[in-house]
Amino acid sequence: MPTGIPTTVRVAGGLVALEGMAGVVTAIVLIVRAMNGHDQSMASGVGTAIWFAVLFGGVLAAGIALFTGRRWGRAVAVIAQVLLLPVVWSLLTDSHQPLFGSLLGIVVVGAIVALFAPASSRWMAQDYGELPEEPR
Repeated sequence: MPTGIPTTVRVAGGLVALEGMAGVVTAIVLIVRAMNGHDQSMASGVGTAIWFAVLFGGVLAAGIALFTGRRWGRAVAVIAQVLLLPVVWSLLTDSHQPLFGSLLGIVVVGAIVALFAPASSRWMAQDYGELPEEPR
């Protein structure tokens, strides 16, 4: 049977949940801005907000899943980190936002390191026990 959840998995879960929460909060802000007429069109603001809510809602769910010891969260978390790496690069270079790029980079790299730490990999590789024999 699997043993306890390693600290590295919980750290990764916390970082990924933080990313997800930031995206969901951004979705809420975008909806409020659209409702107050700050966007060019309300449809654009609401559409972007829905996209953020769906995407980062999944990231938030993956972070919570990892934190609570559900292995399926690792796949979503790894994909999210890989997709956020170009965002980090863009913030550091073309967007001229080194503070935000550095902060996001620390979170993304920290999550990747925690997701692939030896303790995390061993935990992911554990069996759930012997499968029952098939009836003949």
